[in-house]
Amino acid sequence: MTQKIIPVIMAGGKGTRLWPLSRSNAPKQFIQVVDEKTLFQETLERVTDTAAYEAPVVITNQDFRFTVAEQAREVGVDLSAIILEPVARNTAAAIAAAAFHLKQKFGEDAILHLLASDHEIDAGKDWSEAIATARQTAASGKIVTFGIKPTEPATGYGYIEQGDALSTGAHKVKRFVEKPQLAAAEEMLAAGGFFWNSGIFMCRADLLLNELSNYAPAVYEAAEAAVAKATVDLDFVRLDEASFQASPDISIDYAVMEKTNNAAVVTSAFAWSDLGSWDAVWKLGDKDENGNVVIGHATVMNTENSLVLSRASHLAVQGLKDVAVIASEDAVYVGRLDEAQEVGKLVKYLAKAKETSSLTETHPTSYRPWGGYTSLFNGDRFQVKRLFVLPGKKLSLQKHFHRSEHWVCVKGTAEVTVGDEVTFVRENESVYIPQGELHRLYNPGRIMLEMIEVQTGSYLGEDDIVRVSDEFGRG
Repeated sequence: MTQKIIPVIMAGGKGTRLWPLSRSNAPKQFIQVVDEKTLFQETLERVTDTAAYEAPVVITNQDFRFTVAEQAREVGVDLSAIILEPVARNTAAAIAAAAFHLKQKFGEDAILHLLASDHEIDAGKDWSEAIATARQTAASGKIVTFGIKPTEPATGYGYIEQGDALSTGAHKVKRFVEKPQLAAAEEMLAAGGFFWNSGIFMCRADLLLNELSNYAPAVYEAAEAAVAKATVDLDFVRLDEASFQASPDISIDYAVMEKTNNAAVVTSAFAWSDLGSWDAVWKLGDKDENGNVVIGHATVMNTENSLVLSRASHLAVQGLKDVAVIASEDAVYVGRLDEAQEVGKLVKYLAKAKETSSLTETHPTSYRPWGGYTSLFNGDRFQVKRLFVLPGKKLSLQKHFHRSEHWVCVKGTAEVTVGDEVTFVRENESVYIPQGELHRLYNPGRIMLEMIEVQTGSYLGEDDIVRVSDEFGRG
């Protein structure tokens, strides 16, 4: 086959299952978990074989648009499009919108490879062989899902029972099984022919849309209208909000896969995990002689079969067994690995209390199209931040009604506008921005600019910004 595959990466989720590293505004696909690259970046790199793939399309929440663009830039991957969901409507609507968009661009027989952005996959020989089989099967008129050979009776995954063999090497799908109880999972492994449902798909655009029209017409119609009325904003395709919001909130599994007669499964033994809990991270990690996975700044002693992870302060763990100890900049989680699936309940409990609710929503480090900032310290009427500005990027021309700011340059060279005056601020130099004064920060250099910002005033919220001019289209 000479026709290329179009990767469609779904990156809009706001999960907190890897709390405290993941938050609503910093979901797991965009954070460093095991490696120095994020899961989203690793997903991009798996589909950059130019002989097999077109440039990827990413569909994401509009809040993550600049994070997607920047993380793709960091790993040198050019994107075909970034499609923005105005509201969350689950995978069926997102996939339908991507299919309509790509049908317009590549034609009805375009082969789509639909991937989650937050999975850990060993993209070796088994993966390549599965992709080749799926490609041929999809071209023949099937909606292909990828079934992973189970290594244990996992209860956190759905299962697929394979049916009769197809000429392409895939199999018909006999049935889908919801996440089972342990006894049922053990029975399926003993019986054979059952595989973990990876949530990865491959299909032709026309077949997918036809099945959506048959089995989920409300999703089909909403996505069609959202794409037809979409607008282009910088490098982003903004789906029409009113149209997209009319779609039912339903997954592609319920909308199509459990109803269609054209479902096929390609089974494989490539290493896969959705990294949905801390015990999944431990299972996947490199273990020492005592079964510990230690990541980042940490030391362990007399500790066994545990996950210890810190990308902030140094963790020292002594005399524990079968636990997860996870440190972010502002919170520490300690719990048993066999209860790691229950972190979601803890997060909901924290979210209810006023003093801890912010810990579930916002991460100390926030990313912006120009770089980002890390909150270092908060006090009464003042806070301290570390700003990092990418080469060639500038913040909006802005002012604040309730605060003044001091900027100290600690790395690089800054061009600073304050009122009508433009000055250069170099390392170990500072500048003062009075309350209410128009100002702008720009990095004219070739290295990352880092500034320490000290804010003082009666109100320090992020919404105290009046943007007069902004190259990223933010009002």
